[in-house]
Formats: sequence, structure tokens, C-alpha cells
Amino acid sequence: MKALNLAGVGVLLVAAGLWEVVVQAQLGDLQFLPAPSEIASAARQAVADGELLGRTIHTLVVTLLGWGMASVAGLGLGLALGLSDRAYRYSMTSFEVTRAIPPITFVPAALLIFGFSLKMELVLVVFGGVWPVLVNTIGGVHAVRPELHDVGEMLRLNKLAKVRKVVLPAALPAVVVGLRLALSLCLVLAIVAEMVGNPEGIGNGLIAARQALQPALMFVYVLAAGLLGVALNALFRGAVRLLFPSGSANEERVW
Repeated sequence: MKALNLAGVGVLLVAAGLWEVVVQAQLGDLQFLPAPSEIASAARQAVADGELLGRTIHTLVVTLLGWGMASVAGLGLGLALGLSDRAYRYSMTSFEVTRAIPPITFVPAALLIFGFSLKMELVLVVFGGVWPVLVNTIGGVHAVRPELHDVGEMLRLNKLAKVRKVVLPAALPAVVVGLRLALSLCLVLAIVAEMVGNPEGIGNGLIAARQALQPALMFVYVLAAGLLGVALNALFRGAVRLLFPSGSANEERVW
């Protein structure tokens, strides 16, 4: 467990202090840039009203649900394409073309089909989140050393046992990286979906605060999104350390 980065925290505090001084001294045209003290006041009010908590919970649920669905789909497809040369050869061109489409372009179609709903958000989140898992799983499977496959053959493992005992453990580092990237991407896409197509969540809170000309509240939601991302990342890394303690020593070098 890494110790608290006091130097980094100190830099943030100094930056916040300078921000406060610049705004309070009215150095420049900063009409819609709130001081940190105003943001803190708006945050206290949003917490007291329950608005911030409710919107954050909605975004968290969408992110985790979409990430879970994207992870299952990406891992399953990645294993299938990584283990089958024929499936990989015939499908990867289609996957590469589809992967190049920005997920946000599906918002109009998703809105027409599902309306302002959780389903609309999940379509966007799952479509964008599946690719890091899929690509990293395929790469991890292809990177399994030939001698490991030979060990499986020598032990007379069937296909399922070979995948479970040989391929998956060897490909696990790449899969974990894909899962972590997908988690961050799913959070971003959930907030984007809320900004353009769902009257709930942190993203909608950002838009509502902007339209109401409440810049301090808008920055509260910006900070909430950032803190949620930090928390999800920390929880993921903690889960990896708990489930795979032998890999903890290498985690900091890889990540």
C-alpha cells in the first residue's frame, strides 16, 4: 500500500489557494469562474439537499452495470477470437471498422429507440467499454507462449480445461489492464450519456447547473466526477491486490 503523497496534496492545496486569491482579487474577466470557497459552499448545499448523492449513485450504478456487461462480452469474444485463427481472420476487419466509430454517434439512434432511459445509457457505455477488454484479451491470448500450450497437450487437458488452467492465467495481466481501461472509459461514457440524453446523474447535473448559471455547482459536479473516477480506480486496484497478491509487486511497474 502506497503512502499518501503529501507533496502532491501540497501542490493541490497551493493551486487552490492561488485560485482563490486570483478570483477574489478579480484579476481578469472571471465572472463565471467561482472561487474554491464558493465551490465548497455549493458542495455543502448539494450534499445537504441530497442532490449530489442521488446523481452520483445513478452514475455509479450505470458505470458498474455497463462495465460488467462490457467485461463479460469482451472477455468471451476475446477468448473466442484469440483461440480461433479462422474466427479471428474473418471477423477482425469488421471489428476494427466498428471500433473506429465513436460511441457518442449512437446517441441519436439510442434516444429514438430507448428514449431518456437507463437502457439508452447502457447501450452507449457497453458499446464503448467492450473494446479495451476485447482487444487486450485477444492480445493476451495471442501472447501465450507455445510451450505453455505444449504443457496442456502433454497433460492431456481438454479444450475447456486448457483455457481455464493455461490460457487464462497466462493472459490475465493483459485482461486486467483491459478491464481497468474499460472501467475509466465506462465512467466517461456514462457522464456523456447523461449530458446529452438522460435527466439523471452527474452529467445531467453539470448541464442543469450551466443552464441555471450556477458555475459553483457546475464545478461541484466536475469534482464529483473526478473523485468518483479516483475511487473506482482505487477500488479496482485494491480488488486486484486482494485476488492476486503475488502480482502486487509488479502492479506499480505495469500501471
